[in-house]
Order: sequence, then C-alpha cells, then structure tokens
Amino acid sequence: MVAKAIIAGVVCVSFLALVACNSDSSKTPANQSGTDLSAETVALGIEAIPAQLSSTYSMALKFNRYTKVTAPNNKPIHIVAQDKLSDNQIVRARAILTHYLTDLPGSKYGSDKSAVANKMATNGAILLLLNGSDDGSNSAANLNGQPLYQNEIQVEGGTWYINQDFEQHRDASFEEILHMVHDYGIGIDQNSEFIGALPEFQAEIRSAQITALNDKLWGGDTNWITELTAENSLTQEYLASVIDAYYGLWGAWTGSETHSMWGGYVAKTRAEIKGEDPLAATLMDKQFFHSYLTYNARIDASFKGDFSLRFEPKLGYTHHSQYLKDITLTGNEASNVVVNQFDNNISGNSAKNQVKFSGNSSQYSIEKQEDGTTVVADLVSNRDGVNTLKEIEQLVFEDSSISL
Repeated sequence: MVAKAIIAGVVCVSFLALVACNSDSSKTPANQSGTDLSAETVALGIEAIPAQLSSTYSMALKFNRYTKVTAPNNKPIHIVAQDKLSDNQIVRARAILTHYLTDLPGSKYGSDKSAVANKMATNGAILLLLNGSDDGSNSAANLNGQPLYQNEIQVEGGTWYINQDFEQHRDASFEEILHMVHDYGIGIDQNSEFIGALPEFQAEIRSAQITALNDKLWGGDTNWITELTAENSLTQEYLASVIDAYYGLWGAWTGSETHSMWGGYVAKTRAEIKGEDPLAATLMDKQFFHSYLTYNARIDASFKGDFSLRFEPKLGYTHHSQYLKDITLTGNEASNVVVNQFDNNISGNSAKNQVKFSGNSSQYSIEKQEDGTTVVADLVSNRDGVNTLKEIEQLVFEDSSISL
C-alpha cells in the first residue's frame, strides 16, 4: 500500500541510524499511556507522541509512542505507533528506514543520500505503525502517512520470523517503508509536480517497470494493474516486488516454485532476479540499495538455539537472515549464532552464548582486544569473514570449541 497524501504543516523527516531492535513476540506495553513509558522503552529511543503531533495522532486513536530518524537538515522523519505494537517492532521499522537512507559509497545514486532524506523531511513523510491487519477496521489508516500494520512486522528471531507464515504474518515492512522512501524521497514521475530528489533514478525504475509489465515479468491481476495505473503507483509496487525478492523475503514461500509476491513477480531470489529480470538486476547493482542489511538486528528475547546467518535450505528464515551482518542477542535464553561470509559484529545476551564457524580452529586467527571484544578472522577466503564478538563465551569450530 503506497503512502497517502502529504500532511500539511507537519514538521518531518530525518536520517542517521538509531538503535535497531526487533520482536514480533516481545511484550507490548499496552498499559503505557505514552506519558509513563518504561526506562527500557525510552532507552530504545522511543518516547511519547510529541505535542505538535498529538492532536492528530491521539490517544483516542490509540497512538501512544513515537520515534524518528533525523535527516542532515536536522528535521525528523516521524514514526508514530499505536498501542499494540511491541517496542521491538517499532525499532525494527526505524532500522529498516535507516537502512534505506544509509549511504552506499561508490554507488550511482546512493553514495550520498542526504538529498533523499532531506526531501523526505521537506515533503512531510510520516510512518504510521497501526494495530492489527490491513482489513479496513482501523480508522487511523485514514490519516495522512504511510501505513504499516502490526501483523506485517516480523522481528528477527521472533516466532513469525522463524516460522515464515505468509498467510497471517508476511513481513511487509521492507515493502511499505520503501513506498514511503520512494514517494517522498526518491520521487515519483507522472504527477503534476516531481517532489523527489532523484528523477534520473526514477526514470530508470520506470523503464524497468514498463519492460517488466510488457514482458509479463511482473503484474498479475489486470484489475490491480488498472488500479495502480490510476493511482500512479506502478513503479512503487514494482520496485517493492524487486526489493522483497532481492532481500530474500519470498524465498520460503511455498505458493510457487518460480514466482514471488503472491505470484505477481517472476523472481523469488536474488539470483533469479539476475536471470529473469535483467533491468531489475541493474537497479539493484550499486545504484542505491545495499547488498546486505546495514542495521544491527536485535534477536528476539524469546529465541533460543542456533540463529543462522548462513543460508540453510531447511531453515526458511535464512533466505532473509543470510543478508544480515550485525546482530545483538537479547533476553536471557541460551542463544547461539552461526556466522555467514560477511564481516559481522555479534553481541551476546545475559546467557552463555556460542558463535559457530565453518572450519577447523587452525584456519582462524583469534585476537582479544583491549575493549573486551574478540576478533575471529577466517584465514580461508570467502567463507566466514571477520567476526567481532562481544559478550560471547564460546567459539565452536568443526574440530573443537574454545572458551573465551
């Protein structure tokens, strides 16, 4: 669902990362009015709804928490949340927004994303995190802003994330937040006025979308395409389909072996994008979007066992988690991390935590740093990378274990 009209007079938008948190199953602070938030909530960069927004995003409409991302022009991109959202869902939404606005050095359009973030601020972008599902029952959906629903926000390590239940809790976070960045920051052509910062990038997106629609690579139902055409939402929905496949969000879907987005897009994985939709592959290749997820993912406090950053076909969630590189274990359950090929930053929780590697211990260098971290570097290229570990008690290799 693309963003609604720009809200007049609202001060908005901002850039640089805050903390990244996550959990669809975390306890929701339902008893908190927004004025008596817990210290734990406040520590995550979440606060009560600001006075300038509270008359519109009111307690009567069940809005009780707020966070933001601050742009280079010092204006905030507002994120307002209703009372059933968990704190971790709020922080994950903020982390994804920050991810999209994080500079990509050496890229064609994303080496400096300041103009995009500033434009979002000027245009009054606002993210609405709404209770429940997109079923027409939430009256707050009629407010100006980009809606994203509680039941659409998975959190790394949470039950919805691990189970990959597409029917009830498909992760639409990347799609809906991208719509906001596209509408208010990158910019959409064919409106009476172009209000974005990247008209040349939008022209490339439009060209890829037209080709994909004409060649039946993307689209699906004719009535839906007619509706999108009338809304001038074709490029937003096409780009979201590409992004979801690019970050592995449909890899575990069993509804089709070849297509994603409910059968509407020809590729399910990054490799398939390259083979099936070459223009989309070009859009993803050092243009604007990072090839991995730049935020630090806080693994849900309910998770225990091995959380894998390495793709494992039997673990559906790893279609997505393979693109994570920085994670923090939360809570007090015994949780472990299986590393991938990236240079990862991994922090443990209050329990005993292991980090698991692919090779024998002799194939790694292990160095303890003055700041208390341990750096484990794989001496074999293109395998486990360099891992910086904090509050991790044990390293597990194929041939042995080493206590820290």
